[in-house]
Amino acid sequence: MRRLLTLAAALFATVAVAQTTAPIPTMNEVGADCLPAEIAPIEAPFYMPQLQKPTFPDREVKLFPAADGRMQTKEIQKTIDRLSKQGGGRVILTAGDWSTGRIILKSNVELHTEEGCTVRFSGEVEDFLPVVFTTNAGVELYSLGACIYANGQHNIALTGKGRLIGPALGGTIREGRPQNDGEIDPDTPVEERIFDGQKGRMIQLPTFFGPINCTNVYLEGVSFEQTAFWNVAPVYCENVIIRGIKISSYGQPCGDGVDITCCRYVLVEYVTTDCGDDNIAVKGGRNEFGYRVNRASENVVVRRCLALRGMGGLTVGSETGGWCRNLYAYDCVCEGTRVGIRLKTRRPRGGGGENLYFERIRLKTEAEAMAWEMLGTSNFVGGLASRLPAPPINHLTPAFRNVTIRDVEVEGCRMLVYVQGIPEMPAQHILIENVTADTRRDESKSAYGAYKPKPNPYLFDLVDVDGVTMRNFKVISSKNDIRIVDVRNLLWENISLDLCGEKPEVEISGDMTRYQRFENCTPAIR
Repeated sequence: MRRLLTLAAALFATVAVAQTTAPIPTMNEVGADCLPAEIAPIEAPFYMPQLQKPTFPDREVKLFPAADGRMQTKEIQKTIDRLSKQGGGRVILTAGDWSTGRIILKSNVELHTEEGCTVRFSGEVEDFLPVVFTTNAGVELYSLGACIYANGQHNIALTGKGRLIGPALGGTIREGRPQNDGEIDPDTPVEERIFDGQKGRMIQLPTFFGPINCTNVYLEGVSFEQTAFWNVAPVYCENVIIRGIKISSYGQPCGDGVDITCCRYVLVEYVTTDCGDDNIAVKGGRNEFGYRVNRASENVVVRRCLALRGMGGLTVGSETGGWCRNLYAYDCVCEGTRVGIRLKTRRPRGGGGENLYFERIRLKTEAEAMAWEMLGTSNFVGGLASRLPAPPINHLTPAFRNVTIRDVEVEGCRMLVYVQGIPEMPAQHILIENVTADTRRDESKSAYGAYKPKPNPYLFDLVDVDGVTMRNFKVISSKNDIRIVDVRNLLWENISLDLCGEKPEVEISGDMTRYQRFENCTPAIR
């Protein structure tokens, strides 16, 4: 068995992304302000089509903002509908202040916002009715949808340099909330999951830009501010390009930046996020709901992005029911996020993540630089958040496997590597190499208020892992504690630890712990 596991790990290492000598970018080399005019060729360790900007018929209509500030939803929507019926074209919102309810994009139409255009969305539920088919945190239902919505459309775009301001504060929309685990019975037909705010029924918060079941989706240049929920959230879409946008939602609970849910062939590049929750996340549907739909997020490339504040700079999960696979994130910078590279799920989520590649990443974080979180917390999953006793494996037991992280510079964190698997399904086949890290930081400062991470004494914390290789680390840290619990098939190779004059204190425990190798480590680890 040991030989088979070793061979499997070696095979996994050979299919990982080829190491390069390209430099790791700095924050002034990535993000929306660095957006080039054209899309560079797409490279990935899996199949990716060469996604292109969509083209539209040479037909355009310019609209102008109302001088009296009135709502212009009908005018905008009628123009989009008419242009789509004519074969498509471009609807231009000219500079000025606009007020509108929900806008629905239609096939072969580009909605373009000029520089100086500010679009403010209504905060009232009535301006987002009737309800539409949508998802909320990975659960299919009927509710408000999105401020800019589309369903079953082809070749749609939102472009320009306009500012989009989310639902007004103090309105009835802000009284809604996202779904909680167990709130909807999976056996309830989707058509009966109605959240319209009528007759005492609640609503589900709308996303900002939320196409569903669409192909050839293009988003470029605009800025999103003051969302009520997730910002950019395509669902069940194929051939998606998101580039050069700015997202500002810091302070908004569930104010994720970009959430890719059950989509295929996606490029996210030169995006700047400053978020109230995860910055860029790949998701696979929620719990039993995602498992039944069985649509993965797969073949996703994220490059040249800048994450400022946020709970997870480059995230997979926590909705993983239909799987998240084939992600390649490279040449990205996290400058002040809570966690840098964040892989998260929990026991009822199902599915998981596999074939995940991160390369040439710069991290400055408040908590963990690199983290796997598979247990969840008791406020969401009750007793399932307890590591032991391990429950039986079933269809909702999640997994993370085949993860490569290489060429990383860390400029401050509380913990360098945190892997919390689950005993019944350990995190599997992890390769982390070529890491330069100075984890020292001012512990008295935090940008996160109530979300301030709890102090953790460990520099490395590995629990329930099967097959982990760490090599070529150069680390400076004021912490010297290392914990290894129920970890098998571990290799540390060429690890240099400057622990500010201290020796490493290594705690190794667990009945499943076996096959540990520490080679060329300074100081020696035994």
